[in-house]
Amino acid sequence: MGAVNSGATTGGVVNGAPQAERVPKQDRSRATRQRLLEAAVSCLAEHGWAGSTVSVVAERAGVSRGAAQHHFPTREDLFTAAVEYVAEERSTALRDLFPDGPTNRHAVVAALVDLYTGPLFRAALHLWVAASNEDQLRPRVTELESHVGRETHRIAVELLNADESRPGARETVQGFLDMSRGLGLANLLTDDRARRERVVTQWSKILDGALG
Repeated sequence: MGAVNSGATTGGVVNGAPQAERVPKQDRSRATRQRLLEAAVSCLAEHGWAGSTVSVVAERAGVSRGAAQHHFPTREDLFTAAVEYVAEERSTALRDLFPDGPTNRHAVVAALVDLYTGPLFRAALHLWVAASNEDQLRPRVTELESHVGRETHRIAVELLNADESRPGARETVQGFLDMSRGLGLANLLTDDRARRERVVTQWSKILDGALG
């Protein structure tokens, strides 16, 4: 009989530790990481880049600073990962709004505009401002925003049922997304809901005419 490898599982033991104890530890690690990401986005949206240190985020997440740095060695790692995490979550949430496909463009336009009025956009805006002054942060945020922008455009084209082979269709969709970002900026200072609803109605008509 050959020797038993030290990494083999025998009697529910892996590397000397009961397997039942290892799985919860992995789950706790994932839960800690998610709490840190969510806390980072909240802090960035509420306090901006200057007030969002790793210590502040760790305290909000209910973990030690050392635990935070175990998952995210640098401040830049933490905040770029946090904004990317929430962007992906909101893309999923947007798709979940229309499980059987969108019924009309007005609903899609309203849902897409909502992407730019929540904590994700507020947090991302603070990250952009910080990146404009932080050489170490700028390339990470630029790459992240490029990815998020492409994904948002792709989802918008799909949900709006836009045929990008038609002249001007791609630019029309992108113009709508740029307009949505502007509405999000306006909403940072005051509750712009009433005007936003009128603009959403008008842009729904514009898209119907431009996209067919």
